[in-house]
Amino acid sequence: MVVVIGIDPGAANTGYGVVLARGRSLAAIDGGVIETSASEPLERRLARIHAAVADLISEHQPEAMAIEDIFFGQNARTAFSVGQARGVALLSAGMAGVPCFSYTPQAVKQSVCGSGRAEKDQVQRMVGVLLGLPEPPHPDHAADALAVAICHANGLAVRTAVGLA
Repeated sequence: MVVVIGIDPGAANTGYGVVLARGRSLAAIDGGVIETSASEPLERRLARIHAAVADLISEHQPEAMAIEDIFFGQNARTAFSVGQARGVALLSAGMAGVPCFSYTPQAVKQSVCGSGRAEKDQVQRMVGVLLGLPEPPHPDHAADALAVAICHANGLAVRTAVGLA
């Protein structure tokens, strides 16, 4: 039995998802979004993300944190702000002694949907199916965080099956 916390970082919306993996069986324990206001100074927003992630780690005692890598698209300003939110989430895990694992958005989509080019709604639907939820998780940031946790848990199941974990 392994508890994995997944993080979809963002300065305005940091998604989180906590998954319990028992072999190949997966269950959602928690999920949601840490929201911050653009009217707040950045340092306060990052402090709130850090505190919230630290609280989640304390509450759920995960064996691992899986976090999405930064996607560098057209907007460098957004990438920097996501990187800062990612950094404080990693800091929270590091301070608690929780090992961290990074996954590209394509690897997460491949793991959950079978295609690295899956659309957001397809990821949401598949996360719901894989976790046995009555409906797809909302909002999409929470679904993405659960998907990152599933990606790690699925890889852990494979590594265990072949004797690498």
